[in-house]
Formats: sequence, C-alpha cells, structure tokens
Amino acid sequence: MTPSTTSPIFLPFREETNAGTKPRRRHRGLRAYNRFYTDRIGVLDRGYLETDHTLAEARVLYELGARGSTTAKALIDDLHLDAAYLSRILKKFRAAGLIDSRPDPADGRSQIVSATAAGRERFEKLGALSRRQLSEMLAHLGTADRAELTAATATIRRLLTADGSDRGPATIRAHRPGDIGWIVQSQAEFYTRACGWNDQFEALVAEVAGKFLANFDAAREHCWIAERHGVRVGSVLVMNGGGDVAKLRLLYVDAGARGIGLGRTLVDETIAFSRAHGYRQLTLWTNDILHAARHIYQTAGFRLVAEEKHSLFGPQENGQTWTLDL
Repeated sequence: MTPSTTSPIFLPFREETNAGTKPRRRHRGLRAYNRFYTDRIGVLDRGYLETDHTLAEARVLYELGARGSTTAKALIDDLHLDAAYLSRILKKFRAAGLIDSRPDPADGRSQIVSATAAGRERFEKLGALSRRQLSEMLAHLGTADRAELTAATATIRRLLTADGSDRGPATIRAHRPGDIGWIVQSQAEFYTRACGWNDQFEALVAEVAGKFLANFDAAREHCWIAERHGVRVGSVLVMNGGGDVAKLRLLYVDAGARGIGLGRTLVDETIAFSRAHGYRQLTLWTNDILHAARHIYQTAGFRLVAEEKHSLFGPQENGQTWTLDL
C-alpha cells in the first residue's frame, strides 16, 4: 500500500541525498509533518481507531460502505493497493461476514464486492469513531483556528494534486473582513516574483485597496472573492470612477486556479454589476506584459484607448488603459 492511501493529507516524500550530503532542507519540514500527523491519527497503531482493523482495512471498508458495491479492480486502481494484499483483506472480510462477492461479468479476473448488513454496520461504526477522533483533536481550537486549518489542508491537497484532478469549480462571494488584506498580499507576492516589480507596486495596490475600504459605497461598488475548497484564489473590484464611469481594479487569479475560466468569470461579474448600477463605461489600467489578462479584456469587448511607457514599479513597462462601453 502506498502512503497516499493511509491518510488524506499524508505527505509522501523520499529522503533525497546528493553524493552523500545531508537530505535536502526543503524536505525536512514536510518529513517532520509526516511524522507528526501519522502519530496524531494513529497510522502506526496496531488497530486503527482502537479496532481490530488496520488502516488499510478500514479504508477498504469505507469505500465499500460509501459506494454500495464496486469491483476489486476499482479498489486496486483507486487505492493503489497491491492485488494480493487486497485479496487477503477481502478474504478476511468474507470470513467475518462483512462482504459478499460475485464474479464480475465484465472482467473474469475480477469480482464485484458489496458490503453486507454487518459490513455496513461496521462502516457506520468506523465513521462515528473517526468523527469522534477529529472532534477531540479539534476541541481546543476556536472558530478562526478551525478555518485556518481547513484552508491549510485544502492547500496541501491542491498543491499535491499534480494531474489537476482536484481542480473543482470556484465559488464567488462578496468580500469579508481580511479579504482586502489578502488582495494586497497575494498581488504583491505574485507580481514582484513574476514580473520583478518593486515595492512601489505593493504600495499602489495597498493605496487602491485602502481607498476602496475607506470610501466603500455598496450601491456603486463591489468586491468579488473567488474561493476553491475554502481557499481564496481570485479577486476583482469595481470602484466608482466618477459620474457614469466605473473602474475595474485589481483583477487577480492565483496560479493554481488558472485554466478554468475564473478570470473571465470575474470580469463578467464586473460588467454585469456596472450595467445594473447605471454606469455608462467600465475602464481599467493594466500593463501589456500581462497577456492573459489583456486577452480576457479583449474577448469581453474592451478596447485599448491609451498607452504610455512608465517605470513606476522598477522595470520599464507599457501601461495601457482599456474601456468598455456599456
């Protein structure tokens, strides 16, 4: 059984060395976390959750209880289990009266496995024990700490799902306390790293975000925050530009959330809001090196009306003003 089947957030990292040197430092924290978390949930205990089942057996029983019935091949593929190991687990479950099995008509080498009434009862018991374990583990945490923990585990899951299979849709909501600070931090970190911009860019973002909060008019302005698995991954603002002109400000999509159309969705929200609230034009300022953002603006119907060289953020850039007639 591979480490990925032992825990939803267990981090499998090898101890790597270079010509006899010490393990790479960037792995040390993750390996220490592995040891900490496996100890907390009892991965190495003789019986999982103080039962007579190993963790692997409990996971197989969970899958059978949750799915109703499935094939042995599906369990092997989905849980990355060795076929002989799964066979021994199923033999034990069959002897205990926890499962029924029959030949798989689609594959003579496999079988269809389902939980019996006793198996479903054991599945429910393990679920209750797991929920009790988590409740006890989190009992000392306040609301904010629990939210932080949830976000951290979602980040681990997202970053370690390299094939994109965990890339679900984002949800979009209005801003809450703390979101505007996140906008400043996320944009400053990303653009200084990706574009080589200096701290004057962060100063500009902080100035725009601060004005939004200080002068916020819910009847004419709005902030959208995009989340996935409880983690903030995108944002955009509409601010009153005076008269019948709205300004689209601070569009951002996290690198891990790109490729799902989130940037265009956020821009569409600003357009719909601006039209619904009586604006005649929606304008924005950007830089021509931000190709993905410019493509979104162009396909949404914005037109380039002005551009000018500048060095506001260190490197020379070409600033652009785009306008959409509403």
